[in-house]
Amino acid sequence: MPYQYMVLCCPSHFILPGVPVRARLKKLTIQVPEELLARATAASGEGITPTIRRSLELMAASAAYAKLRKLRGKVKFGIRLAELRQD
Repeated sequence: MPYQYMVLCCPSHFILPGVPVRARLKKLTIQVPEELLARATAASGEGITPTIRRSLELMAASAAYAKLRKLRGKVKFGIRLAELRQD
């Protein structure tokens, strides 16, 4: 069964927009350079929490991207790129 997503925050629970209901949240206290935080929030156009959350998601995804890059040229496909491009 896929996760259900909440859109509204409930003041009595830690339910955040776009976060799966079953996800457990961890409260963090971090120290980061002010300039880095300002650049990151400006680049994301979001507040501090969404910016940090997105940064963590991107960092976690980078390991998967690295594994995919290692497979480059090693996976054989049964269809050619030219055939895929034809509509």
